[in-house]
Amino acid sequence: MVMYMTTTPAPRTSASTSGGSGLRVDAERNRQRIIATAREVFAEQGLDVPMEDIARQAIVGVGTLYRRYPTRADLIAAAFEPKMTAYAQAARDALADPDPWHGFCGYVERICAMQAGDRGFTEVLTQAFPGAGEFEELREQAYRRVVELFDRAKAAGRLRPDFSPHDFPMLLMANAGVVTATAGLAPTASPRLLAYLLQAFSTEAGPLPPPPTFEQMTEVLLRFEPPRRDG
Repeated sequence: MVMYMTTTPAPRTSASTSGGSGLRVDAERNRQRIIATAREVFAEQGLDVPMEDIARQAIVGVGTLYRRYPTRADLIAAAFEPKMTAYAQAARDALADPDPWHGFCGYVERICAMQAGDRGFTEVLTQAFPGAGEFEELREQAYRRVVELFDRAKAAGRLRPDFSPHDFPMLLMANAGVVTATAGLAPTASPRLLAYLLQAFSTEAGPLPPPPTFEQMTEVLLRFEPPRRDG
């Protein structure tokens, strides 16, 4: 009589898989390298860096990068998701400030400081990514809270009544232009611009021309391209 021995398959170890992600460990390492490299390169050079350059600096194949992130928008959304989360959190924090004007000014200063320290994030805030669902949802959440923040500052009599929520993207575009043009001087130049703008936003300033419509600002956001680098 022939005896057959059965064995229980050995459990997979961390050498082949990575916990709940379902990815092999080497694939997860590749993903982390891609994201870390993208954040660094986007912060220094902006969003128009060739995908091939990111793959080369991350020490992965171009095919590997595109399998994980089929489009540039996918990679941008993954790279900047933590900062977009912080962007949304900043609006929540500002609403918690008992002084509506202080909350408004603090929020604007915080977001512009985030722009000044990261060229890629400067461009992210002045563009739209319709295909990045969760990423755009974070932006939408932040927008709703920012509108509430503006209304509180107006009700307190500190923010000029003709300030429009659509003025905020223009503020970010202006700051983005300063950040891009001044490069290393941005941490000094950006706050200076912002101080001028915040004074103009107060109820003590004079009247403004009519703001652009929501449709006009949406069109601008969808077609906006940051200034390209020489060479």
